[in-house]
Amino acid sequence: MSQAQSKAYTAGNFELLIDDEGKQSASYLKTVDGGFISAAIIDEPVGAAIHRVKHTSVASIEPFSVEFGLQGSMSVLKWIQSSWNRSFSRRNGQITHADFNLNQTFIHEFSDALIMETTFPALDGGSKDPAMLKMKFQPERVSTQTQPGGTINDKNVPSKQKSWLCSGFRLNIDNVANTQYVNKIESFTIKQGVKAFYTGTDRFPQIEPTKIDFPNIVGTIAQGYGDGMQAWYEQCVANGIADPKSVKQGSLEMLAPDKSTVLFRLTLKDCGLLSYKLNQSTANSGDIKRARFEMYVSEMAIDGSGSLARG
Repeated sequence: MSQAQSKAYTAGNFELLIDDEGKQSASYLKTVDGGFISAAIIDEPVGAAIHRVKHTSVASIEPFSVEFGLQGSMSVLKWIQSSWNRSFSRRNGQITHADFNLNQTFIHEFSDALIMETTFPALDGGSKDPAMLKMKFQPERVSTQTQPGGTINDKNVPSKQKSWLCSGFRLNIDNVANTQYVNKIESFTIKQGVKAFYTGTDRFPQIEPTKIDFPNIVGTIAQGYGDGMQAWYEQCVANGIADPKSVKQGSLEMLAPDKSTVLFRLTLKDCGLLSYKLNQSTANSGDIKRARFEMYVSEMAIDGSGSLARG
């Protein structure tokens, strides 16, 4: 066997380790991308000649993009929550690549990372797919180890994951009837701005947080359960009544497969309805009649009182 063949391996398992209050927390990753360094180029002419000199100057690090399950993810959720609370805590850690035998093959270390994006999957009451969160984070420094040795923790491999399906959710809006019967919610992303600052002494930039954007929530509900949404629509959209009562508080609960255990919940603060309309109607169709709604959310927070926080 040639040397090139003996070093080849297939992607198997990935583990995210982050420092959380002096403790390391591990989470299984479904996918991982990014985190490598790119250098900027300078192209300088030399005198009046046609010759040019090229060389590198400052460098930048592309953000990491990861997709992960819930096993061991409470520390990641706490990191996300601190970002949403504008605490902007930075994390050090590493992403470990391993083969199917859990042997470490590559370690990607990072430091002083800030979260840039958190994406929740599309939720569908009829789905059988496992639910995964996506996160993008920007480090200030990275380093790699290509022959680390050792193994990763087998408790974080996919078969050990705590179950959360895309069908496991429940929407609650205060004083709006029957929102628990919402059957679909589209994928949504919370974005945290990050600004790079270059100084005269550093090749890599310092990164600082800027504004945070909370997205609109878009979903569908059977028209037979839509009386509460319809009344909300008539009050604050159709009639444009500027009443503080038209701004609602709510939550989006992520449920275990038994549909009664709450894994964790998102609190939705100061929600307002933007639109509510019936989906396209087709004669003699056997489909359930549904309506589509869109509402803004001023702020979101992760409530850690669910079963995930209790281990």
